[in-house]
Amino acid sequence: VQLQASGGGMVRAGDSLRLSCTVSGSTPASRYSVSWFRQAPGKEREFVATITWDLRARYYADSVKGRFTISREHTDNTVYLQMNSLKAGDTAVYYCAAREGTTAWYLKQAAHYTIWGQGTLVTVSS
Repeated sequence: VQLQASGGGMVRAGDSLRLSCTVSGSTPASRYSVSWFRQAPGKEREFVATITWDLRARYYADSVKGRFTISREHTDNTVYLQMNSLKAGDTAVYYCAAREGTTAWYLKQAAHYTIWGQGTLVTVSS
């Protein structure tokens, strides 16, 4: 399976952006839970949000709860990350990642993913 992330850009604090992650490949995309991670310069990659393959659960990092929403459209194999009320601290390269399973602990750990998209840069100016 391959992931293609897009939608990043440069915005001002308070603005919104929507990131997209398109899942493709011979294995049905619906088998995979998909997550977003981000990595700011000089920092480790951190969990942002995840949605399970069965759409039964969504998990968010505390830093984005109430501002970001993850959703999924099985019809076009795309996972979206709607980001509202953006802050300068949200500036990072955002990566989508996929794995099988629905256990929250594993879904929040970057080390447990082997399938990654290429990343899309989000820059928020204050």
